[in-house]
Amino acid sequence: MQSGSAKWTASSMIAGAGGGLVAAVATCPLDVVKTKLQAQPLVVGQPGYLGVLDTVKTILRYDGVRGMYRGLGPTILGYLPTWAIYFTVYDGIKRHFGEPSLGQTKSHDRLYPAPQTKGYQPLMRDHAWSLHICSAMIAGATSATCTMPFWVIKTRFMTQSRREVRYRHTFDAAHMIYRTEGLRAFYRGLLPSLLGITHVAVQFPLYEQLKVWAQGPSDAPLRSDVILLCSAISKMTASIATYPHEVVRTRLQTQRQPLADDASSDGMVKRHIRRGLIYTTKKIIQKEGWTGLYKGLSINLVRTVPNSAVTMLTYELLMRHLTSQS
Repeated sequence: MQSGSAKWTASSMIAGAGGGLVAAVATCPLDVVKTKLQAQPLVVGQPGYLGVLDTVKTILRYDGVRGMYRGLGPTILGYLPTWAIYFTVYDGIKRHFGEPSLGQTKSHDRLYPAPQTKGYQPLMRDHAWSLHICSAMIAGATSATCTMPFWVIKTRFMTQSRREVRYRHTFDAAHMIYRTEGLRAFYRGLLPSLLGITHVAVQFPLYEQLKVWAQGPSDAPLRSDVILLCSAISKMTASIATYPHEVVRTRLQTQRQPLADDASSDGMVKRHIRRGLIYTTKKIIQKEGWTGLYKGLSINLVRTVPNSAVTMLTYELLMRHLTSQS
């Protein structure tokens, strides 16, 4: 039993990391554009505001094609452990309560049999959605907390202007942020990220249910196009429902808050205000309206829907391959 559990854990880590890597590389340019749009504190119509096309043109004009992949290094370093941790915890919780992994698709595997009566939670057994939501939220919180520094570095990379001293690479960025802002800076935006766990709590239960409906009474593995469709629908629904937390998170992550307050020539001290979740959200609504919380939504859907579809399809196919080889 222990060896079987270890096998599933290793398979989940490999499949999850592989799916995340493929998706990260494929959709990095869209992520760069989306992050730049989210970070803009200007209102549409004011001088300097850039839309999707203007943002792409500006990047290509000043940084070339390479600029569309700025931040890919920390993105890959972040995605590998994020998806590995996420899928391992997600599948681990489901297996603990007797439900098969995402990669198993036979109809009789969806009966959620209890491995033993003692210690089994009937709520999880009788209501699969509660198990999926619980698994998704715990897995999301775990992966977000463990990998938050990578996402802060990625956001800083993608939002650096031409007038700034550019980070040379991921470790240079980490060193600079730590030296000037301290360890706390690497967890800026963690709270909205944890609130964003509601995203996966919508996405994965819906994904599981769509697969069940698509599977029907058949025992045959789902076709790749069906998996892609289930993933796309679930991701789009979750993204629209929970998008504002991403804008707030990006604004918090791009705030430079030095360790020490600045002293001017006349001896006056300029204190750096620590702006949190509520303050940032209020300011966005006051200055930019409610639409400010949805900046970059269109490009985000173009990015995340295929990203999720590629990730989930790669994960499912890798899990089938790995389990068939064991």
